[in-house]
Amino acid sequence: MKNNREWLRTGSQLMILSLISEKDRYGYEIVKELEERSDDTFIMKEGTLYPILHRMEDKGYLKSYSEKGDAGKARKYYSITDKGSKQLVEDKRTWEQFSLSVRKVVGDMHVSAFEG
Repeated sequence: MKNNREWLRTGSQLMILSLISEKDRYGYEIVKELEERSDDTFIMKEGTLYPILHRMEDKGYLKSYSEKGDAGKARKYYSITDKGSKQLVEDKRTWEQFSLSVRKVVGDMHVSAFEG
């Protein structure tokens, strides 16, 4: 998919919160999981990821802690907070409304299957 930077920018909070809601994760792990699950559609450099993580931590959606990894090197892990979990629910709801509206405009034959 070409020009996926705009899609990545707008959906990054939703995708990152979703990944971290499954289990605590460190930066490189988030980058790799995002690439793998999106079949390499969403490729995010760590230099792009960390400002997003810090912004979400400042908003109270995430908290971080250090823990030694498998190789004995300390890693910074991120976990979702209650506020982050509530934001994830809101972001998912917003995404569902947005994607439904897009499908209505572009003529998706299966729109009625997605209406609540």
